[in-house]
Amino acid sequence: MRPPLPTRLDRIAARYAAKPAVSAFSVALEQPSTGFSWRYGDIDRPYFVASITKLYTVAMIMQLRDEGSFTLDTRAADILGADTMRGLVVHEGHDYGRAITLRELLSQTSGIPDYYDQKRPDGTTLAAEILHTDAAWTFDDFLEMARNMPSRFAPSTPGRAQYCDTNYQLLGRIVEVATSGSFHDALRHRILEPLHLQHTWLFTPHTLDRYDRVATLRHGRTPLHIPKAIASFPPDGAIVSTAADQMRFLRAFIAGDLFPSHYLAEMTARWRPVFSPLIPIHYGLGIMRYHQPRWQNPFTPVPPMIGHSGAFGTVLYHVPAHDLYIAATVNQMHPVSLPHVLLLRLVSHFP
Repeated sequence: MRPPLPTRLDRIAARYAAKPAVSAFSVALEQPSTGFSWRYGDIDRPYFVASITKLYTVAMIMQLRDEGSFTLDTRAADILGADTMRGLVVHEGHDYGRAITLRELLSQTSGIPDYYDQKRPDGTTLAAEILHTDAAWTFDDFLEMARNMPSRFAPSTPGRAQYCDTNYQLLGRIVEVATSGSFHDALRHRILEPLHLQHTWLFTPHTLDRYDRVATLRHGRTPLHIPKAIASFPPDGAIVSTAADQMRFLRAFIAGDLFPSHYLAEMTARWRPVFSPLIPIHYGLGIMRYHQPRWQNPFTPVPPMIGHSGAFGTVLYHVPAHDLYIAATVNQMHPVSLPHVLLLRLVSHFP
């Protein structure tokens, strides 16, 4: 006789929790249509959600759009100023920076170089640097890094997209300009307080002393101490949350509790690959889709998931075909595939 579903999920989770590299593992899963709910680990333990932060930034952009602050086709330069956007996309001798729109920033089609993962002139990357050195950077630092890198394509080049944290640094600054305040205040007033996310907060230079209260982040078996670096990423990677709070946020995001529900159809209407062809992650309009093709997983096919993942071993996805919501973390940067393999194995147990 086949074991009950919770038992099967417990067994999968226990195997992951026992892996030597996994740190402070937790996962929450809900299926509203059936009332099914399952948890493993301490779902109230805080962890760095990394790039899942981008969904919070996107939600505020969509709120401001609905309020008439701008449209998706508004040029970023019209909000931030031409000087801010100057030189961010120079392709084949032409500077496209002042023409970039919010739509292009959200969809990762701006052509702006990625300050985090793209190689700098000396062949190094910031992503590799923070594994050895903790340092603080500013918004202007990140823009200058991008200006010193080659643009791979002009904005909205057909068939081209690149995952780019610089895009979301700019979107975070747009939130600040549009709200005449800090990103932290906008996040608190527009998302955290309305959704009662009492265990979710923004890690900033003012909260560096709270770093050790968050689940330990590892790269392989090496624990990382990078508070200054993480505090430099407010709109693209600095939120601290819990699996329980992440679940509440994702359900509100998908249900239209944060912005008009019909926006989600537009956000998920078109998907573009943003990594190598072998990485089954695509980007819509401010949202990720994870969908492993049948040839990569022929025996246990899993339907597409929408949401976001993060470089710290974090995932937050909705599986529309099964009405599933999943929030999980392995607090691990290497291997990057670890939380996604977990996702596939958990979801494969649902009809």
